[in-house]
Amino acid sequence: MKNKHINVLYIDDEHHNLIAFNATFRRYFNVLLAESAIEARKIIDKNDIHVILSDQRMPVTTGIEFFESILTTHPEPIRILITGYTDIDAVIEAINRGEVYKYLNKPWNEEDIKIFITKAYEVFNLRRKNEELSKKLLDANNKLEFLVRQSLLS
Repeated sequence: MKNKHINVLYIDDEHHNLIAFNATFRRYFNVLLAESAIEARKIIDKNDIHVILSDQRMPVTTGIEFFESILTTHPEPIRILITGYTDIDAVIEAINRGEVYKYLNKPWNEEDIKIFITKAYEVFNLRRKNEELSKKLLDANNKLEFLVRQSLLS
């Protein structure tokens, strides 16, 4: 299951988690890493990121806060929240505020992560194709309206 065309950003303030994630998934995906929300923002500003996985409990900015902060500027990437703590309030907050696709517990299961990233990319791709088709439909509709107006004026 190699999907090197899928750009995955993993955000975690614990350096050893970043190293482990990269070592585990770099053979399957194009992995980018960030130790903070500030680093992550720079990466998504410069790259076409498809899936973002973020740790919830980080200093300065939580995963939910980061996801919420990028909704207007980068709404396309599919967001997955990962945490070592089971907190139902965080789950609800993640869904409501950060539009999170999936909520996972640490330690993560390698096969589960591969499946979730692949499924998240499918959602990303379908949304992008839907947007392109909607633009084409709108353009065709505008051209048709123009032709109808022209024929009515003739």
